[in-house]
Amino acid sequence: MKKVEAIIKPFKLDEVKEALQEAGIQGLSVIEVKGFGRQKGHTELYRGAEYVVDFLPKVKIEMVLPDEMVDIAIEAIVGAARTEKIGDGKIFVSSIEQAIRIRTGETGEDAV
Repeated sequence: MKKVEAIIKPFKLDEVKEALQEAGIQGLSVIEVKGFGRQKGHTELYRGAEYVVDFLPKVKIEMVLPDEMVDIAIEAIVGAARTEKIGDGKIFVSSIEQAIRIRTGETGEDAV
């Protein structure tokens, strides 16, 4: 099992969710986050004063998948989230040692 985490632009969330559903991905979590990378921040003007906004709003999508679904999920995310502009986001994949469904006690891929 693998955990796939994608940090994307907020306005791309619906497109990514639809692409994942079409690819057969059933469950995911969405978290509103703030951060910066190469995109850095930007300056804004408020009441005549200029200030720097360092952290940009993003959306983090997390899902735990069987190994054979990881590449399918990555293709769906990249296809739906790409604008070919700086700040499109990143995808991280990490191993999951164990998963347990609390309600039934199922473990491993059965719990996902």
